[in-house]
Amino acid sequence: MKEYYGHMEPLANRIRPTSLKEFVGQEHLVGEGKPLRVAIEKKHRFSFILWGPPGTGKTTIARIYASALDAELFELSAVSAGKDDIRKIVDGGAREGKLSLGKPKVLFLDEIHRFNKSQQDFLLPYVESGELTLIGATTENPSFEVIPALLSRARVFVLEPLSEESLKAIVKRTKIKVGKEAFAWLLGYANGDARRALTMLEGAQTLYGEVSVDTLNQALESPHLRYDKKGEEHYDTISAFIKSMRASQPDAAMYYLARMVDAGEDPLFIARRMVIFASEDIGLAQPTALVVANAVFHACEVIGYPECAINLAHGVAYLSNAAKDRSAYDALRAAQEDVRALGNLPVPKHIRNAHTKLMKDLEYGKGYEMYSKESNLPEKLKGKKYFTE
Repeated sequence: MKEYYGHMEPLANRIRPTSLKEFVGQEHLVGEGKPLRVAIEKKHRFSFILWGPPGTGKTTIARIYASALDAELFELSAVSAGKDDIRKIVDGGAREGKLSLGKPKVLFLDEIHRFNKSQQDFLLPYVESGELTLIGATTENPSFEVIPALLSRARVFVLEPLSEESLKAIVKRTKIKVGKEAFAWLLGYANGDARRALTMLEGAQTLYGEVSVDTLNQALESPHLRYDKKGEEHYDTISAFIKSMRASQPDAAMYYLARMVDAGEDPLFIARRMVIFASEDIGLAQPTALVVANAVFHACEVIGYPECAINLAHGVAYLSNAAKDRSAYDALRAAQEDVRALGNLPVPKHIRNAHTKLMKDLEYGKGYEMYSKESNLPEKLKGKKYFTE
């Protein structure tokens, strides 16, 4: 096993499941009769993208799937990989000089959102032809990060943060004794991320010989347990950044921006979050916020580091000081709840288009008035209010 700060490979790797029988969580994907379980059991070969937060099983699912296919699995990180790495895999002999011996080739591309358009375009024909079965992993919305042509050739599966019960089962597998209070601390710290929980658990056990609230807190301060800027620290900092802008605290927001800039964080990642924030948290209170955020995003695209940090700072100051209003965001979420609960309810006839004579005979469009106060909601939702000023 690999050494890790003088010890064997990380605990998260040592207890990683090798089959669905051992896998915990994501029941909506790997439970009985669910899509990924069916694909694995029936050995269906197709490309897909796993979208979800860190530590929720993306790498594990990819390995279990490739093993079920008896495929040659190649694992790359889009942060450091490039076209040459793809070319080597396709040409054979990519992994330690070994050929795939006729086995299907599965490429697990972690952080696929880090591949630029040119790199994704290069990958596309190999996926299209079936030379490579692609499993992409991303924490970002693939609709924005993956080119449409590649996205259309891959199914997208959404992973959820792990539940308390799932985390309990994973921690139990380590056979490390964890008391009730320590587990509660660990659960809050992990925030649905198994790898994060296991890293902290291992740190407390290794450094102090036992796991308690006290040793967990001490382990948190250990320099050996600092996460790299593309891992958990990345998510903690962007979370603090957003929450500081939401609280209208420009000084705190500027501090977290400076940390991300100093760490070399992708400026487009930061700017993208600002565009979302402009509509989600500011919305109708100051509609120009979306204009400013989009301008910052464009400036980062055109200028790049180091100068675009100034554009980011400009945007952060503006968004932090802007009035806040979440009514449009809340209205969307409330409407989505009804869509999921009630499905596609029939559209009222008076606002349907009458493309044919038959449709006119069925009274499509009958009685429609442009500025009528009659509700355009489906019958079951008449009088429903999503938007409150």
